[in-house]
Order: sequence, then structure tokens, then C-alpha cells
Amino acid sequence: MNVAEIFIRRPVMTTLVMLGILMFGVMGYRLLPVSDLPNVDFPTILVSASLPGATPETMASAVAMPLEKQFSTIAGVDSMTSSSSTGFTQITLQFNLSRSLDAAAQDVQSMIAKAARDLPQNLPSPPSYQKVNPADAPILYLSLSSPTLRLSDVDEYAETLIAQRISMVSGVAQVSVYGAQKYAVHAKLDPKALASRQIGIDEVTTAIQNGNVNLPTGTLYGAHQAFVVQASGQLKKAIDYEPLIVAYRNGAPVRLKDLGSVVEGVENDKTASWFFDNKGLRRAIILAIQRQPGTNTVEVVDSIKALLPSFRTVMPPSVDVATLYDRSVSIRSSVNDVKFTLFLALVLVILVIFLFLRNLSATAIPSMALPMSIVGTFAIMYLLGYSLDNLSLMALTLSVGFVVDDAIVMLENIVRHMEMGEPPMQAAFNGAREIGFTIISMTLSLAAVFPMLCSRFLQASKEAEIHHGRLWSLFERFFDGMLRVYDRTLQFTLRHRVATMAVSAAVLVATVYLFIVIPKGFLPDEDQGQIFIFTEGPQGISFDSMVEHQLALTQVVLQQPWVDSFMSTAAGGNAGRIFVRMKPRNERKSAAEIIQELRPKLASVPGINAFPQMLPPIRIGGQLTKSQYQFTLQSPDTDELYQGEPKFESRLRSDPQFRTLLQDVTSDLQIKNPQVNVDIDRDKASSLGVTAQQVEDALYSAYGQRQISTIYAPNNAYRVITELENQYQLDPSALSMLYVRSSSGQLVPLNAVAKLTRTVGPLTINHLGQLPAVTVSFNLRPGVSLGAAVSAVNKAAREMLPATVSPSFQGTAQAFESSISGLGLLLLMAILVIYLVLGILYESFIHPITILSGLPSAGFGALLTLMIFHLDLNLYAFVGVIMLVGIVKKNAIMMIDVALEKQRDGGESAQEAIYQGALLRFRPIMMTTMAALMGTLPIALGFGAGAESRRPLGLAVVGGLVFSQLLTLYITPVFYTYMESFQNWLRSFRKRKTVPERAFEEEPVFAGKSGSKIA
Repeated sequence: MNVAEIFIRRPVMTTLVMLGILMFGVMGYRLLPVSDLPNVDFPTILVSASLPGATPETMASAVAMPLEKQFSTIAGVDSMTSSSSTGFTQITLQFNLSRSLDAAAQDVQSMIAKAARDLPQNLPSPPSYQKVNPADAPILYLSLSSPTLRLSDVDEYAETLIAQRISMVSGVAQVSVYGAQKYAVHAKLDPKALASRQIGIDEVTTAIQNGNVNLPTGTLYGAHQAFVVQASGQLKKAIDYEPLIVAYRNGAPVRLKDLGSVVEGVENDKTASWFFDNKGLRRAIILAIQRQPGTNTVEVVDSIKALLPSFRTVMPPSVDVATLYDRSVSIRSSVNDVKFTLFLALVLVILVIFLFLRNLSATAIPSMALPMSIVGTFAIMYLLGYSLDNLSLMALTLSVGFVVDDAIVMLENIVRHMEMGEPPMQAAFNGAREIGFTIISMTLSLAAVFPMLCSRFLQASKEAEIHHGRLWSLFERFFDGMLRVYDRTLQFTLRHRVATMAVSAAVLVATVYLFIVIPKGFLPDEDQGQIFIFTEGPQGISFDSMVEHQLALTQVVLQQPWVDSFMSTAAGGNAGRIFVRMKPRNERKSAAEIIQELRPKLASVPGINAFPQMLPPIRIGGQLTKSQYQFTLQSPDTDELYQGEPKFESRLRSDPQFRTLLQDVTSDLQIKNPQVNVDIDRDKASSLGVTAQQVEDALYSAYGQRQISTIYAPNNAYRVITELENQYQLDPSALSMLYVRSSSGQLVPLNAVAKLTRTVGPLTINHLGQLPAVTVSFNLRPGVSLGAAVSAVNKAAREMLPATVSPSFQGTAQAFESSISGLGLLLLMAILVIYLVLGILYESFIHPITILSGLPSAGFGALLTLMIFHLDLNLYAFVGVIMLVGIVKKNAIMMIDVALEKQRDGGESAQEAIYQGALLRFRPIMMTTMAALMGTLPIALGFGAGAESRRPLGLAVVGGLVFSQLLTLYITPVFYTYMESFQNWLRSFRKRKTVPERAFEEEPVFAGKSGSKIA
């Protein structure tokens, strides 16, 4: 078989094909998008709805539930989670990969419209959706601050100018504003002044609504001119509202300023953000930009950054715009480091070839073919819609070993023919014909190009061989010594075949054992130069107290020497966030070490908890929890759920059995938030002419930050809000000072129709699917595998949780559970596919098993190396194990092809044939193994951005290659002899079924290369 003959005879065609591959490959490389990882984003949609002032129970039952019922009918929904807090509900829908994000969005919009009839009629706006995963980390943080302007003015530039324009960029899902300070007018009412003047709070809201209007007023059409009628019904500043007449008492007007104060403020003064860089710590408005699932991070960031200069030209110089974090920087750095690793692998592989062949022209051929193969791959990647990312570049780096294997086998065989005296052209034909089937068996890639180059440019060794200096002589003597040692040890092995098979069986058992006991992981953590810290205060903590505690944590972070810049925010309630960008990697420790050192320092701040973590490279699932891994409990019986979860969480946190595995154990169960229940006496209220709606309206106007009117400006709209003055919001007893107007016109105090009681209630209510759920989250202790943690948590759940509570892992832990169960099956399927292909090529059931006989030794070496370096068998390492299957089988194919040829053409015995084949192919086997080893070694050494995530793959391949090389050279020949004997027995058995024969006959005695007899 000589598939290369046409390319040898037609060098012009071959040259033009290579040039075409080069041209299209370069074009594809220039057009490929740059990313950290391939697009593995699940289509995710976030639905949001708000009803200011509504309790979490109201939001969960009246808003979340009707929407969830409709969403559950959409095809392709993998998971649906919701979180309802005071005045706000978020529902996250994650679809399977078969669904188009745009098509799913259309279905979501249809279901929102269908649920509208069941939603509260007083929603200020319909529920909205965004194509974003709320658990994804923002790809870009921008900070806006000013030493002179008010924060509300800075917020105007941030939200109106920048955020809205960035939201229009293709690929941007949403722009979140941390510490928003949007301008608003607040009417702060004094309940005592209202009571003394016999004015209900509802009358004040009506007066403001009637006093601030912006209605169409029409046009006057005269005989010769038309006039637009413009009325001055709009009040734009706080001072304009003070003279508003609310009522008349004793013939005198009661103005709004007589009932309290009207001040300029912000919509929500219960949120704040700070920013720190080389200019110090200061209040700021933070913009966090998230991308849509499936879009390219680098492209989106580049599009946003292209807009920044135009923003600065229209803002005053006093507004400072700073980039806190840019995800594309670490992506580019990581990709560039992998590119360098690829280049280094190419150089090392070429040096290995040169060292073995010692011929410049022979070395130049793979030196051209390797880059050609890689460049050509870029064209295919572009056509398939792939990106230039860490995984694809690592695959190319590993493929260097595969590609060079074919080159080495082809070159070595052609050079061997030339050393036998054949001219280059004839050597190319004969060498390619002999090795063609071997090449096809190994790979179907570069056999066509190599012989053509050899036939035209490869010179005879006497003309082109480099002068053998002392170094080359030493290497040649060293290699000859290796060959002699291998010759003697191979003869010894073939004489002790039973012992060799026993060693092979022991390696197989050890490999299975190591596969079972080795710690299992999913995706390795990657040091991206950032730390994310979730903060949580006690339930019911006041905003001022939360700010105080948040700033205390901020000061702890501020004192750390590795901090470059950071953002801190108290977002209302008892939650906060700190995002830290660290100094360059060469100026600090690893992020994992820093987090371990930071934990006790953060824990020293009393009254608040902090949960630092490295954000994962891939966010799986739609829940953003305070720790990385999630275990969700759900039940229709909320009493059992809320009683059982704290006990379960407490055991995970305090039991020594789990404390050695887990840290940062926490949950999203928050049901002890202080609250005041207003129990309406409906009979008494009815007798006094007061309705329940009036009572809740009064409470909403007093405490709900209620928007009762709108100020329309040319470029924005601002709220007019009513509330009680600050001193009356400190004590729940002030509720009794509110009055409502009865149907008879009398003012009725609230405490006359309602009873106030203090109690506790939920701060948030969470659902998974449509059932109440609580999620326990945790991080891993250093050196603990995810597999060990998952097993321990599952065991605790089986022992403690009642039957009505259903536990399940979510997010990354769920994906790990799903993947780990299939890893062994995946490996078996890969081996089965290889067996099928080899069986078809060799027309044999037996010899594919011989070729695969060295796989256990490769697996053993890979697993043992990972355990020595205290690394998990994660997805990257498992990819390395799969790669080993391809590399190791090639060595066996090279030996077996020669043995089969010698048996077929020379009539030699199986032992003599495989013995000669092993010695003949020793040099190319060593070359291919060394080339693959050198190609993978830069990944195993692990340097550059994100190297710690790539290192397990490299170590698995290097360890597997080293160990399998030691054993495969001996196990495969012995296995071959037994398989040939078994095959001969089967043939004779089929011929003479009735004649009993020995299953395994002794092979004839033959003389080895050194004259020794091998039995």
C-alpha cells in the first residue's frame, strides 16, 4: 500500500496543496476569536420582577409562583430556580444545549404574557427577562468617582450615559450598577404633624400626584398660526414641592412643608460602594458588565473599551473612570502562555529528531511539516466555528507528538533504505510502500507530504550528514549501548514469558485499583488574579451597621500587600461583596494560598461573616452562592425543610469528620429576619369604614419607599417618593401614629383597627423547580478532592435528612457527579473504538488486543504520577489519559507490523519475528516517545497564567509515557507470541475439531541477535 506515490510523483501539486493549506490556515488564525475556554455556556435566561415594599412571602406566592407555573411548560428547561426577597423576585431558567438562546427567550416572553393575568395588578412594570446567567462573573468592572461632584451626579453619567450605551453592545447581557445613587425627591412626612392637622397620609400622596403632572395639553389652531399649549404642571426640584397645598384647615392652607420636609436625595440610600486603587479609598459607582451566554469575552470587552474614549470626552474632567477588572487581560495572557508552550514543544520535538537523525535535511522535513499541520488546523477550526482558547491550543501542543510520530516512522524507514544504498527517490518509494499501512494504522494524516519532501530534498547521509563531533559520537555510543541493553533484556523477557505476563496482570490490577482510589476532581481552580468575597451580616442588621462592618472588612483587605485594587459594596439587607484584583503573579503567592491566609484575618472582624473564593473558569448552574459548591434540599413540607436543614448544616460545619474536608459551610436559609406583623381586625375596621387596602396603602406610603409621582427630564425620569421622617423609622411603635381616612370622612388611627406584634420571618424564599428549597454551599479544604467531599455530604444526607426532603447537588458539584460516573465508560468506549478500527485494518480479532496490551502500564504511570504530585484525576488529567491511549498504541503498531511482515514473507516464527521487529523499530519508538515527551513536558512543568489548571494533563501524559515505555517494549512482544499461539490453535481447532491438541505448543527454538537461544 503506497498512498504517498501520487504525491511523490507530482511535487508541484504537493507544493501547491501545502501553500494552499498555509494560506488558508493563516487567514483562519487571524479570524479566530480568542477565548479562555470553548463555548460551553448553557442557554440561560434571568427573569426579574419587582413590587417595592412587598414581603418575601408575597413575592414568592403572588409573583414567583404564577411565573414558575408557566415557565415549567417550556420545552428544554433543565433547571428553574427562584429567589424572592423584599420587593424583588429573580427566576433563573437554564436550558439544555439543544435549545437556541433566542428561541428560548421568545418562549419566556410568551409565558410572561400568559402569566400576566395572575400577577398583582399594582406591579410598577411587567416582569422582564435578560439573556444572562446571574451566576456568571462580570467580564468588566468600571468605577466612576469624583472628588467634587455629588454621587447622584456621578450616577447620572454612569447610568444614563455609559450603562445604556454599553447595554447596546452586541454580546452584553446586562450592566449592573453597584452603589447606585440615582437622583430622587423625597417627601419625608411627620406623623405627628399629620395627626395634629387631621390629615391622612393618603391625602398627602394624592396631593403630590395631582400637583406634579405632565399631561398632553393640545394645540391652538388659529387662522394664520398654530400654537402648542404648554402648561407648567411639572415640578422638577424639591423646593418646588414645598408650597403644594395638601388641605385646608380653619380656612388656612396646609402646605407640604408644614407636614414634614421635601429633600433632594437618591432612590435608594440603603446601598453604597467603595473603590480603591493608587488614589486611595473613595465612594464610587461601580458598573459590572456581564456577557450573554455563548458570546466571546474578548470580543465583547474590546467593543466596550472602544467606547470609553468617547465617554470621557462628554464628561467633566472631575469624573474619574477607572477599569477595576478586565477579564480579557487574563484570557490573553493565558492564551499567549499556551502559545509559547506550543512553540517550545515544537522546538523541543525538532531537537529530539535532530539528535536522533543527526541530519539537517532529514530534520528540516518535520520542521516544516509540524508548523504546516498546526497552521492548517486553524483553517478547519475557523470553518467549524471554534475559538483560539486554552483547550484548543493545548490539544495542538499534544498533537505535536502525534504528528511527529508519523514523520519519524516515515523518515526513519526512508533513511534506513538510503543507508542500504538506495537513491533518495527509490528509497522514498520503497520506504513509503513498506510503512504505508503502518502510517494508516496509526494516523491518516501526513504520509502524503513527508515522502514527497524526502524524495526531492533528502540527501544521502554521506553528502549531508553533519560532521560527527565528540558530542555526536557520545550520543551514538549511548544509543548503541541502550540498544544492546534492550536486546539482552528482551531476550531474557521472551525466555520468561509467564513472569512477564504476571507482571502485566499485576499492572492491570494496580491500574484498576488506582483508578478507584485516586481522588477525583472536576475542573481545576485557575489563578485569574482575582478574589471574590461574599459578606453576610446578621439577619435584620441595619444598613448603617452593615456599612460599618463592611468597611471593617474593607480595611482588612486594604492592609494586604498583594492588593492592586478592589471594589466593596453593601447592597442592602445583610449582604455585601468585595472584589479584589491582585498584583501580577510574580509579585505575590498563589491565589489559593492568599485565600487561606486571608480567612482568619477576615474572621477576626466580629458581627459579620466573609466567604472568599476564586471564581471558577466555568460557571455551571444559575445559582450564585457564598461558597463554590452547592447541595440543595427541597420539600413540599416547609416545616420539615426549615427544621432539618439547620441540623444538617451544623453537622457539616462542626463535625470533625467533615471539618477536615469542608470549609465556608453556609446556606441561603434566612427565616429569622425581625419583622412587625400588622394584624388587621377586619370586623372593627369595617365598622369604622376602613378597608384592608387603605391600611396597607398607608403602610406602603410610610415605609415602602413608594413612588407616587415622576419627574420627567429630557434624558431621564426621576422618582418622587413618600416616607416618614427618619426618626419615625427607627421604632415600630411609630406605626400607631399613622391615620387613614374612613368612608365617613373621619381619621382613624392605625392601632384602632390593627394589632402590632413583633416576630421573625423570612428574608428570602427560594424555590427549585416549584418547590421550596434551601441550598447549602461549601468550599474544599486545601488538598481535598471534590469526589471525597461529594461522598461525605451524600453520606451525611442519607443519615440525617427525613424522607420528605429530597437532596441533590447543583451547579459544578452536580456536573461532577454526572461526569465522574461516565469517565470509566468513556475510557472503555475509547478503547473499544480503537479495537474496532484496528480490527478492521488488520482483519484480525487478535492483534488489536496485542496492540492495546500496553495501555494498563500507561494508565498506571499516569495515575501514579498524579498521586505523587498530590493532584486529582480531573477532566484535564483524564484527557491526558485518553491521549496516552493513542500514543502508546503507536509503539505497539510499529513492532507488530514488522513482525507480521517477517512471518508472512520470511516464514519466521512469532518469537523471532517480534524479536526482530522490536529491535528494528527501537530507534523510531524511542524517537516518537521522546518527541511526545518533549511536546508535553512544557505543559507538565506548568508556567505562565493559568498553568496550574493545565499541569495535571501534562503530568498524566509524561508519567504515563515514561512508565509505559519501560514496560511496553517488553509486554507487547510477549503478548504477541501468546496471541499468535492462540490464533494458531484456533485455526487448527477449526480444521480438526475432533482431534484433541495442545492449546499452546512450544515455539521453535531460535537464535537471537547475540546468538542466545530463546525458548
